[in-house]
Amino acid sequence: MMLEYDLFDMFAFPLYGLIIALLVVTIFVAPDVKGSHSWIVLGPIRLQPAEFAKFGTALMVSHVMSSYGFQLTQPRNFIKVLFIIFLPMICILLQQETGSALVYLAFFLMLYREGMSGYVLLSGVCAVVFFVIGMKYSGVTMGETPLGELLVALMLIGISLWLIWWERRDKDAVRWISIIAITAFVIAYIASFFFAVNFALVAIGILVVEAIILIVLSVRHWVWHYALIAFFAIVSMGFLFSVDYVFNNILEPHQQIRIKVSLGLEDDPSGAGYNVNQSKIAIGSGGLWGKGFLNGTQTKLKYVPEQETDFIFCTVGEEQGFVGATLVLILFATLIIRLFVLAERQDGTFGRVYGYSVASIFLFHLVINIGMVTGLTPVIGIPLPFFSYGGSSLLGFTILLFIFLRIDASRRQR
Repeated sequence: MMLEYDLFDMFAFPLYGLIIALLVVTIFVAPDVKGSHSWIVLGPIRLQPAEFAKFGTALMVSHVMSSYGFQLTQPRNFIKVLFIIFLPMICILLQQETGSALVYLAFFLMLYREGMSGYVLLSGVCAVVFFVIGMKYSGVTMGETPLGELLVALMLIGISLWLIWWERRDKDAVRWISIIAITAFVIAYIASFFFAVNFALVAIGILVVEAIILIVLSVRHWVWHYALIAFFAIVSMGFLFSVDYVFNNILEPHQQIRIKVSLGLEDDPSGAGYNVNQSKIAIGSGGLWGKGFLNGTQTKLKYVPEQETDFIFCTVGEEQGFVGATLVLILFATLIIRLFVLAERQDGTFGRVYGYSVASIFLFHLVINIGMVTGLTPVIGIPLPFFSYGGSSLLGFTILLFIFLRIDASRRQR
C-alpha cells in the first residue's frame, strides 16, 4: 500500500519472469505431497509459488495490454496475451496441480471485457456443456439414436440459427435452414415407421448442410461471420466425438473417477465421493441456524477430510447453518461486485485490466470451491479465499487484492 503506483507497472515483467522461474524450479525440486509437486520446502517454511503466480500474471497481462497502441483484436496481440496466461498454467499442470491451473481460465472474463470476441467465451461454455452431455449420455441410446450426439447436434443447430439472427439479422438464411431442418426430421420420422432411423445422423447431416450454406453465404457476401458460425458448429461436433478419447487417454484415473462421481455415473461413497458426501452431510446437519461455533459434530470429529483447506465451507455450513452460509456468500458477492465496479471506474487500461483480473479470479475460486463442496462441480482442490488454511494462499490473495487497492487509491489521489 505504501509503494508508488508506477512501480507495479514498471516491475511487472521482472516479477513475472521470477515467478515463472520459481514455477519451473518447483517442478523438479518439490516433494510429492498427495500426488502434487507444487510446494518448495525451505526448512520450516513451505511455499506454493502457484498462489503468487496469480498476481504476477495479472500484473504482466495488465502491463502488456496497457502498452501504447495495443489492441486485443489484433491476432498477434491476442496470441501474446494468451501466451502470458497459459505459460504459468502449463507449469502448474506439470506440477500435477490441476485445480490451481484451471484458475487461469478466469482471465478470459477480463479478456471479454477488453474486446475479445464473444465466440471464444461461447466456445468455452459450449465445450464444458458438450463434455458433460457427452459423458452423461455416453452409451445411452433411443432405438438406433445415440442420445448424447442427438442432443448436441440439436443444440448446435439452435445456437447457429440464433447466431445468424444475432449477428446478421438474416431472415432468409434462418428461414431456409429451419425449413430444411424441419423437413428432414419429418421425413426421418415417417421413415422410422418402416425401418430404424438414427436421428442423430439426421441432425448431424442438417448441421453439415447448414455449414455448407453458411460458407456459400460467406463467400457470396464476403462476410466472415457466416464462415465463423459454420466453423464453430463443425468443430463443436468434432469435439463431442473426441470426449471419450480425452476422458480415457488424457485425464488421470483420479480425475476420471471424480468426474464420474460428480455426474452421477458412479457411486463411490467410500472412495472418490467420500469427501463430497461427508461435506453435504455436514452442511445439511447445520440446519437453519447451525450448531454453534466449534460445535459441529461432523467437522469436530474429523469426518470431513481437508476441512481446514478446500472443504472449509462445510464447517461454516454446519456451525453457522443456512443463515451463516448465506451471509458468507452475500459478503463474497458484495466484494466481487465491488471489485468489478472499481475496475470499471479506473481511468487507465492498466488499472482496469488488473481490477477485472482480480475480480475474475475471486469469482472463479468462489464458484468452483462452493460447487465442489456441495457436489455441483468435480473436486479439483482450490481454496476459498481468506477462509481456507494456508499461508501461501492467504498471502497470495492478500497481495492480489491490495495491489488493486493501491492502484485504485492512486486514481482517487490524482
